[in-house]
Amino acid sequence: MGFPQFTEQEKALIRLCQTDLPLCENPFEKIAQQLQVSEEWVIEKLRAWKQDGKLKKFRAILFHQKAGYQANGMSVWNVPEDKIEPIGVEIAGFDEVSHCYQRLQLPGFNFNLYAMIHGQSKQEVEDIVRNISKTIGVTDYQILYSLHEYKKTSMKYFVPEIESAEEKNSR
Repeated sequence: MGFPQFTEQEKALIRLCQTDLPLCENPFEKIAQQLQVSEEWVIEKLRAWKQDGKLKKFRAILFHQKAGYQANGMSVWNVPEDKIEPIGVEIAGFDEVSHCYQRLQLPGFNFNLYAMIHGQSKQEVEDIVRNISKTIGVTDYQILYSLHEYKKTSMKYFVPEIESAEEKNSR
């Protein structure tokens, strides 16, 4: 099969989409303007890449401290296997939860459902978790607090500086 081939315009789209998206109502329209193409072209190109596997995921990254959340706790829950899905959906429905997912239980750590809770203080996070506990009827949980926010980055493709260096080395 080999590596996928991209036109220069497609490479430009990839470069723009691997940086921060414009903070506006229609970010793909802004990207399209920069590329001098239609917004539909941008959206359809991304959809096609997703369908054929060239694009794995397209996600926003929340920098919780920049968003004003000073306390962040990963709540971990010991949920009966037959209730994981409905309880996970219920927890994920809380506004203060940014993500919720299932993991295998480990020896000595019997928690199988994880949910990141964001608040202004540890007290607020603890109050939210207590409220979730009452709502879902699960009392076996812990809260693991973030001590440091690590730099979140993704792989970069078609970086001009790297392409230029590769070109020089291939001569």
